[in-house]
Amino acid sequence: MRPLVLLWGCLVLPGYGALVGPKEISGFEGDTVSLQCVYGEELKKYKKYWCRESGFLISRCSGTVYSGEYGQKGRVSVHDNPRQLRFEVILRNLTLKDVGQYWCGVKRMGFDKTFSVSLLVFPGISHQATRLDSTSTEDTGFVPIRSSSKPRASLPMTRMLAPVLVLLALLLVTGLAALGSYALQRRKKAHLATETQRKEKVHLSHLTSKEDEASWQTPEGDVTPGPPFPVSGGEPDISKFISV
Repeated sequence: MRPLVLLWGCLVLPGYGALVGPKEISGFEGDTVSLQCVYGEELKKYKKYWCRESGFLISRCSGTVYSGEYGQKGRVSVHDNPRQLRFEVILRNLTLKDVGQYWCGVKRMGFDKTFSVSLLVFPGISHQATRLDSTSTEDTGFVPIRSSSKPRASLPMTRMLAPVLVLLALLLVTGLAALGSYALQRRKKAHLATETQRKEKVHLSHLTSKEDEASWQTPEGDVTPGPPFPVSGGEPDISKFISV
C-alpha cells in the first residue's frame, strides 16, 4: 500500500517529471528554426522525441522523430543534452503545410510526458535568416546549423495580388469601353446635326426658288410681261410715219 501512495505522490507532486518549452514558434517559408524542451532530472534516462499531433477525437502522434545517435528524419532533427537536461528540435526548410500542433515528448512506461507546441509558418521569405543559438550546442557533439533560403519568388504574395490585378484590368477595360462609347455617341450626334442643317438649307433654297417663280405669274397663271427693253437711238418720231 505504501509504495502505491509514494508512486501517486510522485505523480501528483508539482514539478515532478516536468517538461516545459515554448508554447509557440514561428518562421517564414524556407527558414530553419529550433526550440528547446527542458525536462526534470527524473526524465534524464528516457528517450526524447518530437511528433506532430493528429487525430480528431483522440490525439496521437504522427511522424515521430526520436533522439539518438543520428536523431534525424527528413527535415527534423532531435538532439538530447542530458547534462543540461534539455533536448533541441531543429526544423529545416519550413513550408506552409508544416503549420499545426506538435509535441515535445519523453518516452516512458505507461503515459509519455508531452508538451504541446504550436508552429506557425508565414508566406514569403524572411528579411533576416533565423540563426540557431550556438551556446545550446556545447558539449553535444554536433555542429550548429544556420538557416538558409535561396532567393525565390513569393508565390503566396503573387496569389494575393492576382485578384487585385484582375480587378484593376477589368476596371481599365470598362473605362476604355465607356470612353469609346461616349466618343462614338458624340460623333453620331455631330453627324446627325450636320445632316439636319444641310437638309434645312436645301429646303429653304427650294422654297425661295418657288417663291421667285410665283412672283412672275398672275393669279390666272399668265406670265407677267417684263420691263420693256430699252431702244437704242431714242424713241422714234411718230410724225415721220404720218403721210401729209
